[in-house]
Amino acid sequence: MEQTTNNISTISNTLSIQVSLNGLSFCTIDNNRQITAIVKDNFGIQLTPEQVLGKIKHIFDTTPTLKNNFKTVEVIYQNDLYTLVPNALFDPNILKEYLKYNIKVLENDFIAYDELNQHDMVTVYVPYTNINNFFFDTFGSFTYKHSSTILIGSLLSQEKNSDSVTVFANMNEKSFDLIVINKGKLILVNTFNHETREDFLYYLLFTVEQLKLNPENFGLIFLGDIQKDSRYFDLANRYIRNIDFGHHEQKYILAKDMKRIEPHHHFVLLSHF
Repeated sequence: MEQTTNNISTISNTLSIQVSLNGLSFCTIDNNRQITAIVKDNFGIQLTPEQVLGKIKHIFDTTPTLKNNFKTVEVIYQNDLYTLVPNALFDPNILKEYLKYNIKVLENDFIAYDELNQHDMVTVYVPYTNINNFFFDTFGSFTYKHSSTILIGSLLSQEKNSDSVTVFANMNEKSFDLIVINKGKLILVNTFNHETREDFLYYLLFTVEQLKLNPENFGLIFLGDIQKDSRYFDLANRYIRNIDFGHHEQKYILAKDMKRIEPHHHFVLLSHF
């Protein structure tokens, strides 16, 4: 899926790229904070980091919008190779120690971290080094973050005055992030793979059961790559009473010749601006 505008300035302010092994999303925003392009490519299967890099190069070669000059370039890595560490327990010298209980860390893996200073925690994760190298060679200067850093920070800001429990499901093509926030406090974040809606329901209800949440009392909010007529929504609605679609805080405007974007779509991609 691609949306671009014909009214493109020669220098767009920001290029943002969300990368996973299952798909890519690009967004460009100009100096007037207008979205000038949204490009989404779901692969249908899980690729290797090398194959994903090939996809990135192809999109850059074939998308005129991405040939502009950019003042700011940010890469967002969406994968399950991450964990959260409270500030009080964080030591940048032992990054592998935090990950080794959750994932298999290879000897040559490069490990990075993002600080969520307002929330006293750190995201420790594995980015894709070959993709970092490509953007360094292409732009010289860019920043990168893990998608969970943006997702958690945005949702905690939205829920800071809440007096209830909310479960957020940020949907991607082959995975979803499950975030539970109780009265503005993060209770749980995890990423699960899914092939069917039954997979999704299993992980959702298992998490709800483990946290002893009552399906009658909490709200389930869908974000990301899901349509309002989704069969995932219909199935979850049989078991969870209160379900809705979320929204990002809109800090941009659409170029006038672009189609409307659903407020819950591209949640991570658009939440960090």
